Amino acid sequence: MSSCSPEEHNEEDTEQTCHINPTDFSDEILLHILSFVPSTDRILNVKRTCRKLASLCLDKSLTQQVTLHKQYQASDAHVKQILREVGREICELDMSGCYWMSSPTVDMVSRCKKLVRLDLSGCSLTSLRLSKMLSNLQHLRSLAVDVQVGFDAAQLSSECKAVLSRVQELKQTLFTPSYGVVPCCTSLEKLLLYFEVLNRTTREGTVLSGQLMVGESNVPHYQNLRLFYARLAPDTINQEVLRLYLAVLSDRTPENLRAFLISVPGALAESGATKNLLDSMARNVSLEAFQLPKSWLNSSSLLQHMKFSHPSYISFSRCNISGGQLTQRIINGGRDCRSLVSLNLSGCPHCLSPDLLFRKPEDDIDSSILETIITACPNLAHLNLSSAHHHSSESSGKHVCEILAQLHYLRSLAVPVCAIASTTIITDKTVPGQSATSITNLGFGKKVRVGLQIYPKSPLDSDVPKCSSVFWNFLKEFQFLEHLELIGSNFLSGMPRNEPAICNPHPCCKRSQNVGDSEVLAIGQLCSLKSLTLAQLPAIHKGSGLVSIGVKCQQLRSLSLANLGTTGAVQYTTSLYEMLRHCRQLRDLRLEQPYFSANGQFFQALSHCSSIQRLCIVSRNGTFQADAVVSFVSTCPELIMCHLFTGETLAACKNLQQRITRR
Repeated sequence: MSSCSPEEHNEEDTEQTCHINPTDFSDEILLHILSFVPSTDRILNVKRTCRKLASLCLDKSLTQQVTLHKQYQASDAHVKQILREVGREICELDMSGCYWMSSPTVDMVSRCKKLVRLDLSGCSLTSLRLSKMLSNLQHLRSLAVDVQVGFDAAQLSSECKAVLSRVQELKQTLFTPSYGVVPCCTSLEKLLLYFEVLNRTTREGTVLSGQLMVGESNVPHYQNLRLFYARLAPDTINQEVLRLYLAVLSDRTPENLRAFLISVPGALAESGATKNLLDSMARNVSLEAFQLPKSWLNSSSLLQHMKFSHPSYISFSRCNISGGQLTQRIINGGRDCRSLVSLNLSGCPHCLSPDLLFRKPEDDIDSSILETIITACPNLAHLNLSSAHHHSSESSGKHVCEILAQLHYLRSLAVPVCAIASTTIITDKTVPGQSATSITNLGFGKKVRVGLQIYPKSPLDSDVPKCSSVFWNFLKEFQFLEHLELIGSNFLSGMPRNEPAICNPHPCCKRSQNVGDSEVLAIGQLCSLKSLTLAQLPAIHKGSGLVSIGVKCQQLRSLSLANLGTTGAVQYTTSLYEMLRHCRQLRDLRLEQPYFSANGQFFQALSHCSSIQRLCIVSRNGTFQADAVVSFVSTCPELIMCHLFTGETLAACKNLQQRITRR
């Protein structure tokens, strides 16, 4: 028998359990772990560690799908090696966004004979290279390519056209007015189009239009189409080319069409062909996914006749649709909406009111309409109510947060700031923490010095009024919420995405004055949060709630902050710096504040975000410290984008670019 004491035995057992070799795990567990490792690391690095991992890294369950998207460390040599070792086993290859890949590297894709899905979006390809590559991919069923200037479908070989004739899913990004490879894809079931065409001027000064560049003989085949999606960049020529595609659809609308989605910045005027298309769809098509330009829905009676069968995605973004129309024609029209997963009501000011007449956008909502929507669509995972005033009634009805709490499967939520505010309204003559009587006693015309609210020293202190907030109790029930947007009703970005920049003439909503640091602190309860947007919260002062988000939301990947607190000064910088020190997984950061100073303290705090890939600062009157920027860029190897739109001079910006390039 051993003479060791029980305490010594326990110490030995503990020491042995602390030295577990990962290779002792079963193959099933190791394969599951390796599935989370990027393809480049798995094949180029992990495979070399030992014989067991070398065998597992080449398992078919891992090599059949290779993703190089956003793998910015993958060089041409690395990709060539990967394709040599596992190219014959790859069934799905995603090289989207690999703009740095040379043409010889892209040509090696033709070695992957078993390819079923191929994504080459962002890769440089000529018509001849594409023809040569596709001729060897006999099993291809899904393709994503860019159609660049100079593309000529006549250069595609007969073997290439035979492969395209069997493709069922096509994603095209158009940089020139063209049908691309669509005329060759006679078996299409899904067509996704991204229009990025720019107006070009000839030597004679005339602007080339889409009608001149697209041949009338190139008629696409849409008979088997089930999904049609189009997203347009802001330019009139993109609208012209889209109409050419829709004109073919209007002649013969596919009977199996189930998803019809068009995303257009601004307005898109209807034409005779589009009216015929919509009428034909209303008669012959039953949709599962639906999105149209606002001008088409506002000017027609399409919703009265449109049929929906087990809908999964519906968008009425920026449409003048009332709550009565929404509940009567979509929900109560004999349609099953329990299948609805995503509902977009962004920019619909009347969607929670009975009608459009005799109502101001700032009026209280009809809570019964929202309850009807939630009851009819209990499986909603994504809900967007932003860019509108949705005020809970002070006298009757439930609070918006109380009604939304019934959505147990919610994963993504976008609401205006005023929707989460308490029902007590702050008027122009009162300020938080001070009564109107005390202001009046100061005398007419005398300026009032409004002190800041007193907050706990630590954002995690228990003195913060948690249970008194409806928003706090609401988030307490949604621990699995992954995406959250709180945006002011009247907020307009100074540099919007895919929209023209417009000066914002409207002040923030009065009710948003009730939303401050305590509500931001409540967001820290969302342990699964991956994306957060906070915009136009005027009641933010010290920003103490931001620290709680950084500490508790360890899965946070994307953060966007815009116009927090007063626009004339940034008072939450200390809390922001402390927050960034805890955001180890943060990849995207966007800050929009008129007077933000990107100084050494900011970049030192941001350097703790070791996974940061994209940084964008929009500050019209802001500044940056060049030495701090250079030091930050050199310490963050994952950084691929750094946009600083500040008030600095052009010479300072050019000098900074040169210094970064030299480093």
